[in-house]
Amino acid sequence: MENPTSTGDKRMVIFGAGKIGRSFIGQVFGGHGYQLVFVDMDRPLVEELNRRHQYPVVIRGADFEERIIVERVRAIHASDRDQVVRAIADASIMAVSVGKNALTAIAEVVAEGLKARENRYPGRILDVILAENMRSAALFFREKLMEALPASYPLDSLVGLVETSIGKMVPIMTAADLTEDSLQVFAEPYNTLILDRNGFRGDIPGFPELSLKENMKAWVDRKAFIHNLGHASAAYCGYMERPDAIYMHEVLDEPVVLHFTREVMQEAAMVLMAAYPGEFSTEGLSDHIEDLLDRFRNRNLGDTVFRVGSDLKRKLGADDRFMAVIRVAQKTGQRYERIIGAMAMGFSFKAKDEQGRMFPGDEAFHASWKRDPEKLLKEVCGLDPAHDAGIIYELKQQLSAIL
Repeated sequence: MENPTSTGDKRMVIFGAGKIGRSFIGQVFGGHGYQLVFVDMDRPLVEELNRRHQYPVVIRGADFEERIIVERVRAIHASDRDQVVRAIADASIMAVSVGKNALTAIAEVVAEGLKARENRYPGRILDVILAENMRSAALFFREKLMEALPASYPLDSLVGLVETSIGKMVPIMTAADLTEDSLQVFAEPYNTLILDRNGFRGDIPGFPELSLKENMKAWVDRKAFIHNLGHASAAYCGYMERPDAIYMHEVLDEPVVLHFTREVMQEAAMVLMAAYPGEFSTEGLSDHIEDLLDRFRNRNLGDTVFRVGSDLKRKLGADDRFMAVIRVAQKTGQRYERIIGAMAMGFSFKAKDEQGRMFPGDEAFHASWKRDPEKLLKEVCGLDPAHDAGIIYELKQQLSAIL
């Protein structure tokens, strides 16, 4: 049977029609002539995408606004397994932007699509862009696919698992924004997609928006250790200084918050350089930090303290921004006083959304902390009382001055 992309028909399947899926991956690939096929659980969103076959991305710079229409779009509800399998079989390239927990959930249907693809087009490669903010995403998803595929399937030669560093900031859409247009999504102008060059098995698209890296682990850690860490630190320090503030630019207008956030990021930069000698320069990371601080303060973007700081169980978790960089700091002999201070501030974070509600998981986090702090430090933060006595002591010292 003919390969449908041999005639120049470029088709991208994107699992997750959320903010990053539409405003970043969809915008970049759609802008270069790809048909976009979104797979999502949100039925009204799927129906509206299929009704209009396009959606708007509103680019909000510090002093400008631009509206981009992404066209040639359709969507499939995730429960329509047959359609999803056919879409994977016929795709030119694929992306997933669903979050770590959902990666496990989609692995089975992706594996089914890969088997159907091999039956229809033997030997045809599929590269999968993992647009996830997580470390070792390729290894994690590979293991889930292997569990769902037959042992004879040549996964490593037919499927490229391409890790990314997702640096684009996309705020929460308010009820008023969605009432105006349920498909519109706001985003900052930043549009560089950092990708693992070595993850590809097929031809690599030559788009100017794609920045290919050889040592992808270093760049994933740069995102986690500096961008993610700095952003959350600003939210946590900002909430302590201005618990009434809504927007990130409001809290970063406070000199103490801006200064502390910069110190946290600079401390993390030293850890990063020690972990990856020769990959980064002091000047390059300093420029990156100042650029991020400017982007964090983008008033027009309307990014909220609630969005940036919420989901404490994940953000204060054992393998996320704070604990990950602390572990590396320990191994490399680097300081982490400011980092652990910012982490401690996260334990008092109780920001609310526009309906006046806390993130559901954060309510459970605070309840667990109140009920059994030692258990939470062990089960959520991964801190062992015997092996991590030093970190626990430092964290408790910081917490005693906050809580």
